Amino acid sequence: MTPFQNILFEQPEAGVLRLTVHRPKALNALNAATLDEIGAAVALTAADRSARVLLVTGAGDKAFVAGADIAEMQAYTPHQARAFAEQGARVMQTLEALAVPVIALVNGYALGGGCELAMACDWIVAADGAVFGQPEVQLGIPPGFGGTQRLTRLVGRPMALELLTTGRQVRADEALRIGLVNHVYPAKELAARGMELARLIAANAPIAVRFAKEAAQRGQDLDLGTACALEGSLFALACGTADQKEGMRAFLEKRAPRFRGH
Repeated sequence: MTPFQNILFEQPEAGVLRLTVHRPKALNALNAATLDEIGAAVALTAADRSARVLLVTGAGDKAFVAGADIAEMQAYTPHQARAFAEQGARVMQTLEALAVPVIALVNGYALGGGCELAMACDWIVAADGAVFGQPEVQLGIPPGFGGTQRLTRLVGRPMALELLTTGRQVRADEALRIGLVNHVYPAKELAARGMELARLIAANAPIAVRFAKEAAQRGQDLDLGTACALEGSLFALACGTADQKEGMRAFLEKRAPRFRGH
């Protein structure tokens, strides 16, 4: 993998890539250089035809990403702040648009930009000690990397506005209850559980997984009829793949399928 200064980008198993924000002395805070490296790793994932799933996490056990780097931000002019917000939003959108599923493994604080990074992933698995929040209003700013929009879509407008305007932080159990995270596990099990989920995805037909994600993502902003038509088109395309033939043949022959991604 290409070397980076602020992240680790690895392939722990075939088809599984892992991006770790690695600034432990700054609680993995997002500065401009780190955002650039995350964007580069996402581009490498998009270009990797063998990629099946991407895991995103933070170094250490204190923070997933504690937020954007306040030390870098404090002297920003409005012009510089707009450029930083646009950079962060662009990286989050690129991550969200990846064809392969992306799972956030939140192992500590996921605040501000960290919560925004987690929400840009397809789903979130949290350690039982994880803490989420958008506390930007306590610093004199609103979220800038898409937090107001993704939080509202995930937990609903009333709860999102409560968290956005109070800056209140929520622990993993409450995050699970309000629909922000999918699963909560003991911290010592988080990495292993994340790999288990990644293996479940990687074992399935890659084109079918990508089509399922595409239908869900694109369809959520369409009317139901148009969205169902999109789904039907992707279903039809999948029926022209070798993996569809192999999957159904394996089912009828009562054996495990051997998918090849074409």
